[in-house]
Amino acid sequence: MHPPQRSILHPLCQPLPRSFSSTTQLPARSSRSALKHAHRDIPVYPHGPSLLYKQSNFGLYGNVKPQYGNNVSERNEIKTRRKWEPNIHDKRLWSVALQKYIQVRVQARVLRTIDKVGGLDEYLLGDSPARIKELGMEGWKLRWRLMQDRGVKEKLRRRRVELGLPPQGLEMFLSDTELLNEEQGMVDKARKEVEITPGEMTGEEPDDHQRDVFDEEVERMTQEDRAEMQRRPGTLGVE
Repeated sequence: MHPPQRSILHPLCQPLPRSFSSTTQLPARSSRSALKHAHRDIPVYPHGPSLLYKQSNFGLYGNVKPQYGNNVSERNEIKTRRKWEPNIHDKRLWSVALQKYIQVRVQARVLRTIDKVGGLDEYLLGDSPARIKELGMEGWKLRWRLMQDRGVKEKLRRRRVELGLPPQGLEMFLSDTELLNEEQGMVDKARKEVEITPGEMTGEEPDDHQRDVFDEEVERMTQEDRAEMQRRPGTLGVE
């Protein structure tokens, strides 16, 4: 028997060699790791991510999920299973606080609700339990981004004053610099209210004991100011 002959291809038909590339292929990020990466710097969402309809964690879906049912023929009454997908749209919604458009996947009913309440910011900043549950993971992330804006912080502070709520709980809206400035302001106020300084007690350089007594008096007056501030809900420094 003769060995099989090899087919000779035209040079243009020869397979091209693979070109060299130094770029590493990045693996596709799973929905769980992508969600963890997107929410690494914000508080934990109280209702948690959706485990049954995972794509709703990356848009304003309003707690909607696919619906299942049957197509029933009129003649033979034969049932065929079918599925109704949510009405989802890709939209660019304007944020007044952030002064830019936000690209988001939004459900049709949520889009009507946004138009009804007056905009994306008003929808995200709604404080009812039903609205918090309706936001989902993506809405919770956008809500936190809005709360970092200085204008939104001032608006929320004024709302607490109007409702007569105590100032406690405002720490989540304030940055570390603002908290330090507020703390330093209370200490300076307490020092001004102390009539006798350690140097005025003896007319000489104060010793360690006199400094400790003076610091304890300032700390006591600072704590009294804090307690009085919590008892009076209107003292938030808002004009």
